[in-house]
Amino acid sequence: RDAMSFTTKLIAALAVTTFAIPAFADSIMIKDAYVRTAMKGAKSGAAFMQIMNHSNTDDRLVSAASEVAKKVELHTHMDMGEGVMKMMHVEEGFVIPAGGMHGLSRGGDHVMFMGLTKDMIQGESVEVTLTFEQAGNMVVQIPVDLERQDHGAMKHGDMDH
Repeated sequence: RDAMSFTTKLIAALAVTTFAIPAFADSIMIKDAYVRTAMKGAKSGAAFMQIMNHSNTDDRLVSAASEVAKKVELHTHMDMGEGVMKMMHVEEGFVIPAGGMHGLSRGGDHVMFMGLTKDMIQGESVEVTLTFEQAGNMVVQIPVDLERQDHGAMKHGDMDH
């Protein structure tokens, strides 16, 4: 009888523990991601993507890392006035709103790769670790797309060349 109640208590305790841990890893979804460089042999590149947060808590992309570059930072473009745009490191990262989405796009927020250690080749992919405040680390394979001309609005296939 004591063994039975101990097992029952243990199962109950494990069940409570299991349900108390939020499933943050499943809450973040990456869509439409790609990396590019401005030209062959470039020393820097950038990654763009749509980051969806399916949880009911705001999250924040706080950093990114990749073997493909000596330094990886979260950047944005700031309007300095008079038509001057300046790229700046965003140390606090990007908020991914609860039940919402944050887009990393050309001319806006993006992941910047500085000091590329190898060429980004069309059709290959780059492994990037995205670190979120709540969801933790997420390793993603992002395809290299050097031909894409859109600014987040159009799909490459919709364009006439």
